[in-house]
Amino acid sequence: MSIQKILAISGKPGLYELKIQTRTGFVAESLLDGKKITVGMRSNVSLLSEIAVYTYSEEIRLADVFKAIATKENDGAAISHKENDATLKAYFREVLPEFDEDRVYTSDIKKIVNWYNILQPKGFVSVEALSKEEEKEETAE
Repeated sequence: MSIQKILAISGKPGLYELKIQTRTGFVAESLLDGKKITVGMRSNVSLLSEIAVYTYSEEIRLADVFKAIATKENDGAAISHKENDATLKAYFREVLPEFDEDRVYTSDIKKIVNWYNILQPKGFVSVEALSKEEEKEETAE
């Protein structure tokens, strides 16, 4: 399983898997409840594979952040995204010590932890799955 086709759609809760591309947009399936929705081209959509997190020296791909969380949690679930701000920042600092606190907001950390916890039970963010995805990308380049 790969996060290459996982989407975050602005204004919609949770994450979606891209199923079919159509003339006017695409069909996506919710990872929360399995319902399929049609999304138009005007919707603000982000591919998780294209998202990065700011650090003081560079930008780290979201897949690498997920891999760090999976390694820390031994492929288990992360803390709840509903924890208080200080707890979330401390947790994220353990996972990614060099993240830029001026540009990575608590709301971003909440989103990342929530996304991880949605993807983890479905097998998208295990250390093994993310390592295989990394190998595919390196051979493609």
